[in-house]
Amino acid sequence: MKRSFVVLAVVVMTALLLAACGGRATPAPTTAPAAAPTKAPEPTMAPEATMAPEVKPTAAPAMPADMSAGATEASARAAGLTALADAYAGKYKGKVVTMTGPFTGQDEVVFNNSMKEFKDKTGIDIQYAGTKQFETEISVRAQAGNLPDIVDFPQPGLLNTFVQQGKVKPVTDSVPEAWLKTNYIQSWLDMATMTGKDGKPAMYGLWQRFNGKSLVWYPKKAFDAAGYKVPTTWDELMKLQDQIASDGDTPWCIGIESGAATGWPATDWTEDMMLRTTSLANYDKWVKGELKFSSPEVKKAIETFAKIWNDPKMVYGGTAAIVSTSFGDSTAPMFQDPPKCWLHRQGNFITSFFPKEAVAGVDYDFFYLPPIDPQYGKPFLVAGDIMAAFSDKPETQAVMQLFSTGEGIKGWLAAGGALAPQKDAQLEWYGSETERGIAKIANEATAVRFDASDLMPGAVGSGSEWKGFTDFFSGSADLDTVLKEIDASWPAK
Repeated sequence: MKRSFVVLAVVVMTALLLAACGGRATPAPTTAPAAAPTKAPEPTMAPEATMAPEVKPTAAPAMPADMSAGATEASARAAGLTALADAYAGKYKGKVVTMTGPFTGQDEVVFNNSMKEFKDKTGIDIQYAGTKQFETEISVRAQAGNLPDIVDFPQPGLLNTFVQQGKVKPVTDSVPEAWLKTNYIQSWLDMATMTGKDGKPAMYGLWQRFNGKSLVWYPKKAFDAAGYKVPTTWDELMKLQDQIASDGDTPWCIGIESGAATGWPATDWTEDMMLRTTSLANYDKWVKGELKFSSPEVKKAIETFAKIWNDPKMVYGGTAAIVSTSFGDSTAPMFQDPPKCWLHRQGNFITSFFPKEAVAGVDYDFFYLPPIDPQYGKPFLVAGDIMAAFSDKPETQAVMQLFSTGEGIKGWLAAGGALAPQKDAQLEWYGSETERGIAKIANEATAVRFDASDLMPGAVGSGSEWKGFTDFFSGSADLDTVLKEIDASWPAK
């Protein structure tokens, strides 16, 4: 994500928050903002995906051979995962599969622990070496011709750079397309589809884990005592905020201060509104710079949430406090007795900023940010990790097939800090009740899309967009001016 803070806080919090936000390092809580969080180096291009709008949920096909019960040679072979079946049969015992990615510290420990059962069953040694300078090091290794077998990319846009260089193996070389279509909703396959060096679209990676963003957090105990009900539609959400205001309280806890990265929370709101007010095709064009910020579609999305933000009755501290309040500190009034604000839209990493004594499901809870226009279904905004193969060795194919199953993420679900995009992952595998609830919401989504600002060129997604939103909500510039300035910052192709 967009950020790092004071030196001590970075040391304590970075590993946790990287797990919470996929490829983005999110700032640790501070009482006074300090250094700017750092955004992951920009991808060269957004993924060249051929994506069709989804407006209705797709029922999950029956799992072949019940993969959800645990992978075995028989179940893998029945699912068409031949290399994985051969691995369980011991054919690749003693083989090594090398990997790299952004997992370091505790994340690296959790990942390696989650692979131990597979290693014990198959004898394949998955040697993962994470790095905090992932984007730089993977580029150097590519130039030196020293790439590992599999790379975990925190951004599909960064993967696309290597796809266009012809270095990545199409994922269907490793995993049968029929299985991918069975075990993922179409959106995940869309986001892995890119145009290769040959000019043809293909899937070049598969999603192993993700983290959810389209969530609204609230002080459950006080919320229930006040007689408020969790909204399931946008109209119900608007009525809830009006009811809270009429009761003499402030509905929303909002802050976008984040050092030099001030403004980034507004990008997440914009992305959620884009998914709820226009088509997936327009979202994808916007990511690639083909739909301008000044277009009616993007302006409408921003105006949808700006109507809330610019109403001083709706935001704790009034509109003027939005720019000056740290995004992490903005949740603090929600835990006062009685709460000073009641609703906070943010990804699941935000619980790291809640009081240590606050108990999930008791002192706080969450709900899905409701859809706005029924024709766009129930979209869900995500960040996550996409695995790509740089070799086609049988043992590499076996590991890629493992990653396409819930079994490949099961250990991490139990440890916490990840959600599973695979349909055969079971809710009871989650070690956290909160993550189990988020997974249930994600499972009901009709479409998912990756955080747009992390896919846009850095000059936009972590530059002019942050500044523009800060200028707009501080009142120093009008929206039309801001949108034109963001468009003008887009790098020439």
